[in-house]
Amino acid sequence: MTEPRAEIWIADDDRGVRFVLAEALRDAGLNVREFGSGDEVRAALRDARPALLLTDVRMPGEDGLTLLSALKNQGVGPVIVMSAYTDVATTAAAYRAGAVDYLAKPFDLDQAVAAVQRALADVPAATAVAPPPAPPTHALLGESPAMREVFRLIGRVAASDLNVLITGETGTGKELVARALHEESARRDKPFVALNTAAIPSELLESELFGHEAGAFTGATRRHAGRFEQAEGGTLFLDEIGDMPLALQTRLLRVLAGGEFYRVGGRELIRGNVRIIAATHQDLDTRVAAGQFRADLKHRLDVVRIELPALRQRRSDIALLAQHFLAAAARELKLPAKRFSKAALKAIAQRDFPGNVRELENLCRRLAVIAPGMEILPADLGNSAASSSAGGWTDGLREWAVQALADGEVDIHTRAREALDQTLLQVALEAHEGHRQHAAAALGVGRNTLTRKLGASRPRRPSKP
Repeated sequence: MTEPRAEIWIADDDRGVRFVLAEALRDAGLNVREFGSGDEVRAALRDARPALLLTDVRMPGEDGLTLLSALKNQGVGPVIVMSAYTDVATTAAAYRAGAVDYLAKPFDLDQAVAAVQRALADVPAATAVAPPPAPPTHALLGESPAMREVFRLIGRVAASDLNVLITGETGTGKELVARALHEESARRDKPFVALNTAAIPSELLESELFGHEAGAFTGATRRHAGRFEQAEGGTLFLDEIGDMPLALQTRLLRVLAGGEFYRVGGRELIRGNVRIIAATHQDLDTRVAAGQFRADLKHRLDVVRIELPALRQRRSDIALLAQHFLAAAARELKLPAKRFSKAALKAIAQRDFPGNVRELENLCRRLAVIAPGMEILPADLGNSAASSSAGGWTDGLREWAVQALADGEVDIHTRAREALDQTLLQVALEAHEGHRQHAAAALGVGRNTLTRKLGASRPRRPSKP
């Protein structure tokens, strides 16, 4: 008599999700059992144990995270958590409670099946993790697939002590990710210390990092504890690490390798217990190739990499962020609450935001103060919207200039101005059916200026011999 195959249990109050996921797992040759609530799972546990459980976070009665903790105490696992509410706190809480993976709804069925097969193949490694305290709230927001992946990485990596490198354009929220990693780690009760290495003069950066003894240099009248000492037991966040001078990179590498350092001018060897999270908007591989960054230091820092998307790469999050920032600005500045019209949100979502989330937040703070009505309209966006519409052609101009400089071309500025003048004049004349005075008025130039530029833009006839 053959022994029955081990079962995969699915707990989700959404019958449709249960059905399609169960069918996909059955097609993969797995034995599946479905449950509509955590209470049903509890009842079934009296007579059986699953090989693996997939559970939703929010269900009637007992929620998925409570169920997960209970199953871990009973030695049941592994468990994969599913949720449409993907945020840092929930994701990290799931991993801390013992989940081996986290599926953000809506998920790809092939990815879900692969996650189940991966977890089943690694059952001995699916061991318990300490139960979580009440999860903190985080300033990171987003529902786009790109941000869900960021939240998933934070949740998976936070509980480890691995060094993390956060990359992304300026203003994408790299320090917020670093703080979330700290707050979701076992070091959360210890200090989180941040240092922007690009903001400190190079001659003072060594003292800021490692501290100094009294008399170590002119003006050092007393002992100073550096950021490594201040962050003891906690997390040290080194922002813009790509700008760190080479000489200091060498010293930082020694600290990361041995966990020991001296204060500037000191002889006492200090042992440190600090987790390093670094961030940069630069391409460290390019800087390594150029000899501007040590390859061995990059490898020490880049144990786990979290890449933050630019805001233009997560446009579906812009409306959510804008409404959050507008409400937060009103509370902070003690102003009446305002709201965006649908048209204004649509206009904002079409912007590129080269300054990313930081630029969007500043725009919302400005609108909270200067927008005249309680509802913000597209007209209230003013120059902000204009700068956005200019972004498309200036991006193209930038690409042309970069290529022209790389090719060693000359008179780039003159050629660019001539092309700009000719384009504007031609479009204005076409718009005003060749009427020069009207075209000039529309462009904000005098008729004589327009005539002169038109003449300059025409090819000159060769002079007669």
